[in-house]
Amino acid sequence: MAAAGWPVCAQSLKGVILDMCGVLYDSGDGDGVAIPGSIEAVQRLKRSDLQLRFCTNETQASRDRFVAKLQRLGFDISVKEVFSPAPAAVSVLKERGLRPHLLVYDGLLPEFEGLDQTNPNCVVIGDAAEKFSYENLNDAFRVLIGLDKPLLFSLGQGRYYKETDGLKLDVGVYMKALEYACDVKAQVIGKPSPTFFQSVLNDMGIQPHEALMIGDDLVNDVGGAQSCGMMGVQVRTGKYRASDERHSSVRADGTEDNLSRAVDLLLHHRGQ
Repeated sequence: MAAAGWPVCAQSLKGVILDMCGVLYDSGDGDGVAIPGSIEAVQRLKRSDLQLRFCTNETQASRDRFVAKLQRLGFDISVKEVFSPAPAAVSVLKERGLRPHLLVYDGLLPEFEGLDQTNPNCVVIGDAAEKFSYENLNDAFRVLIGLDKPLLFSLGQGRYYKETDGLKLDVGVYMKALEYACDVKAQVIGKPSPTFFQSVLNDMGIQPHEALMIGDDLVNDVGGAQSCGMMGVQVRTGKYRASDERHSSVRADGTEDNLSRAVDLLLHHRGQ
């Protein structure tokens, strides 16, 4: 943690990393809905002297389509500002010469085009939503259990997320099922992986103590950022639960009602 607590730490910051689903918008039918004040909060951050990046575990659409959805909702955002697990996973698979069996949402498949998927020697799972059927999970299990050294990659490890009609199970639940069945430990690509957070910091060219993470997920957003040396603020939107503020092992540096309020405090303490 930084020496100065939230929001006084704002004076020493050089960059801000925002989670997306549950912080900027709630997903659901169509493009979902922007959380009140979030569009303006992003605009204010972009007018400030702080660098801004977006860090998401979204795995139901390619990054291009995902960003296009946010733009339709009114957000000023570009693909190069967004860090998501699928492109990072593709880099790992290419570097290690791996052939994946994919259990992901159909909208994410374009991210993996060009990879050899014949005779797979690993499994990659993402938030496959209704694709998480018994048959599809069993197919992934059979690939893993048939390998001498089972190799499982999970695009994030969230327990649940919020859509406009309520909470939904996330990829971490199914990751744990495959871990248990195959006696294997998944390699997580995405939040809260330190490597994933470090890639964002490297892109901004700043040190962990110079960055602030704002998210709705106490463990993966806030806790993941804190484990890398960043400060983490949780917002009471998205998947936030009141019990988060009594968590046994992760304590946010600050908790604010929404992104708009967090940005208000941040910029006020920077005199902007």
